Amino acid sequence: MKNTMIKNTSMIMALALVMSCSTVKNANKTQKGAAIGAAGGAVIGGVLGNNLGKGNNTALGAILGAAIGGAAGGYIGNRMDRQAERIEEEIPGAEVTRVGEGINVVFDQEAGVYFDTNKANVQGTSAETLDKLAAIFKEYPKSNILVEGHTDSAGSEEYNMGLSQQRAESVSEYLMAKGIAADRFTTKWYGETQPRADNATTEGKAKNRRVELAIVANEELKEEAVELTKG
Repeated sequence: MKNTMIKNTSMIMALALVMSCSTVKNANKTQKGAAIGAAGGAVIGGVLGNNLGKGNNTALGAILGAAIGGAAGGYIGNRMDRQAERIEEEIPGAEVTRVGEGINVVFDQEAGVYFDTNKANVQGTSAETLDKLAAIFKEYPKSNILVEGHTDSAGSEEYNMGLSQQRAESVSEYLMAKGIAADRFTTKWYGETQPRADNATTEGKAKNRRVELAIVANEELKEEAVELTKG
């Protein structure tokens, strides 16, 4: 799977402490989740989540902030591995990153979910991609979804903030209309404040007109994970 470069110094230092031993380095994602948890993953996740939430990857921060760690975290990680694989299989253009106990998915023009300048409606290829995503969410009902909206730098900051809200809500509402429960969704929006590419180019602007998803365990899955990994 694709890797995301993490620039936050606090995060790098914290992860380095946890991931330094050879046993963890050679483990799969499920085992890593359990190992991180044994070292205080829930605490680390909360600290990193708060730090990243103030920076340029709030979706990643939400994932890390939701971690419970320990063997239960490993149990959740196993299920997130499977869900991430399904997203990659069905939507090859999406940038899917497995981290901790969750999944970060980036949809831009290349991934099949895109927005024209000044637009927030879901149409054409975007609808087809979200149809596939909705089917996967139905397969994994014990996950919650954060939908984040973003824009390029065209227009005023105030206008772009509202436009990014419309994009996040448009995607959420489309998925709800496909049968995904409304209580699984949280929407946030950031206007032009979190660009992924250079707004000085047409290609860069297209990449910045996007939505990002953070997929995490819901309370039912967390309780299940704790109960099944007791002892």
